[in-house]
Amino acid sequence: MSKNTAKKASQEDWHPADILAALHKRGITLLEVARRHNIRGSSTLSKAMNQTAYPINEKRLADVLGLHPMDIWPTRYNADGTRKSFGLRALKSTQSDCQHNGNNRMAA
Repeated sequence: MSKNTAKKASQEDWHPADILAALHKRGITLLEVARRHNIRGSSTLSKAMNQTAYPINEKRLADVLGLHPMDIWPTRYNADGTRKSFGLRALKSTQSDCQHNGNNRMAA
């Protein structure tokens, strides 16, 4: 007989199926979460599970589960809980940091 243990802390993001399972264990569907936030369908919330450009929906899902988004998606957050920059925003901040530090080349 296996003993139920809490999910171990890891630097790996939860799999979307794990997020859905956690919602279902609480008797909540993704569509119900969407409706609570006046979102027409659940596809917008689904995107938050796989893509990095939806921090508000990450927060909505984490709130329903009683967690911080960093607990579900640790690769998307800094150690202090702030969100990491991705895409063009990250590229611009890298360029800005290089120029500020006296390095005219962008970091590779």
